[in-house]
Amino acid sequence: MSEAADSIADAGGLAGQYTPMPEAEARAVLGSLYGLEGTLHRFATEKDDTFRVTTAAGDRVILKIANPDETRSELDFLNAVMARVASADPGLPVPRVIATANGTELPMITDASGQVRFVRLLTYLAGTPLSDTTATAEGREKIGAVLARLRLAMAGFDHPAAGRVLAWDVQHLASLEGLLAHVTDADQRLALTAGLRRFDEIAPRLKGCRRQVLHNDFSQSNIVVDHDDPAFVTGIIDFGDTVTTAIAVDVSTALLNQLPRQPLADPDSSDLFAAGRDILRGYLPLADLTEDELRLIPHLVMARVVARALLTIWRAGLFPDNQTYILRNTEQGWHQLDWFLSRSTAQVSDALSDFL
Repeated sequence: MSEAADSIADAGGLAGQYTPMPEAEARAVLGSLYGLEGTLHRFATEKDDTFRVTTAAGDRVILKIANPDETRSELDFLNAVMARVASADPGLPVPRVIATANGTELPMITDASGQVRFVRLLTYLAGTPLSDTTATAEGREKIGAVLARLRLAMAGFDHPAAGRVLAWDVQHLASLEGLLAHVTDADQRLALTAGLRRFDEIAPRLKGCRRQVLHNDFSQSNIVVDHDDPAFVTGIIDFGDTVTTAIAVDVSTALLNQLPRQPLADPDSSDLFAAGRDILRGYLPLADLTEDELRLIPHLVMARVVARALLTIWRAGLFPDNQTYILRNTEQGWHQLDWFLSRSTAQVSDALSDFL
């Protein structure tokens, strides 16, 4: 792997080898720091230890034990972002940070394996992850409106760690090219190379786009919903990829996660963005997108497909015990990438032209 790819891919704990914390130890941390007892349920995660805690009274909270490679500064940034959103738009359902008994929001511990780690306790947002259910067109419009409100709530916010570099931020896609060395399938490597070259064509235009602090991971697993709630969206979770990036990048991530998981029956005439258009119908009445952003977004969706394949294939090799979780969305990306590469750059640019 090239030095550039190694540097950016390692950022944020993606490559950090660590010893997961056993449930019994996590329960002891919960008691010593927060004075709470309860039943713990471990969530599958990318790089940390996250537990849902249910107390004897039936209350629920989320306990997060950070990856040892995650710094105090970046975790303080994530806490500050959530606090900003809650203050700017109190109606947005985002987690709140719960302080320890002595008022600390980001306590540091040394675990039983000798790893120095930061701990956070967050409020629990009830509902079902969108990845485990379905959404109607109306529901997707509500999701788009929430994404717009989230952007507006973060506008103008800054923090010393806001400019951190994350591999999942597709403005840095070119830096991941060295990860091609981990793709053993020749056809897949050829398709990813073509995707990288396509991104090279549009990357200069991305540099001129509007930028701010943004969630950057509005995926179906990070959107909690309730079909019986008029708001539909009852939770926005996992601010772990929040960063200063292009508005177009943030929107493209949301659209990527609305692409069909199965190959289209007729790739030549079918609309890959059929569900994504509902997101934009909810988003645009609240937050604008320029013509150039709308023409770039389809390319950035493709860029996220490429980034996802490169990063997950690489990380599955690093963490074979967690590869089922890591690769859960990778397979669907190959037919999505084929759809983009079967069209010219101009055709992809026009994919959302009906919103211009």
